[in-house]
Amino acid sequence: MSANDSPGAKLLSAWRRLSPLPGGHWLFTQLVKWMIPYTGSVSPRVETLEPGFARISITQRRRLEQHLGSIHAIALMNVAEFASGAAMTTALPPGYRGIVTKMTIEYFKKARGTVTAESRPNLPDLTVEGEYDFISEITDQKGDLIARATVRWKLGPVPAKDAASMPQRATR
Repeated sequence: MSANDSPGAKLLSAWRRLSPLPGGHWLFTQLVKWMIPYTGSVSPRVETLEPGFARISITQRRRLEQHLGSIHAIALMNVAEFASGAAMTTALPPGYRGIVTKMTIEYFKKARGTVTAESRPNLPDLTVEGEYDFISEITDQKGDLIARATVRWKLGPVPAKDAASMPQRATR
């Protein structure tokens, strides 16, 4: 891995190094919490991560509940956005980035216990910067659909001014 690697490549590399180890999923979660503090606030557990696919779960606990005794709507949106971003950024080629510009979510039933967000975005033609919607679906332990989130990402090349400030890889 080089200093030029995209955030998605770095995330995927860390996942591939840590996930096979005993306690590797837990250790990877700790890394995510450190790298992305707000996302870490829901204690996500990455179950699967590969370019273009992420499966991430959260477990109901008091700090994630609302007054009705189920997982808060915003905690669900948090894990849906993380699944979308993890799947999308790990599929991006070097030199590209994504920035969230809009999020919407539909809720279908109360979220209780452990819920899992899955996202399988298909990347568009990246030669033109644009905004694209990617779906994350959240299911419960029975497989029932809890919520469906649409996360809009602005995708495009890293601007030259940002790329110029990135550390460069040594060449021979």
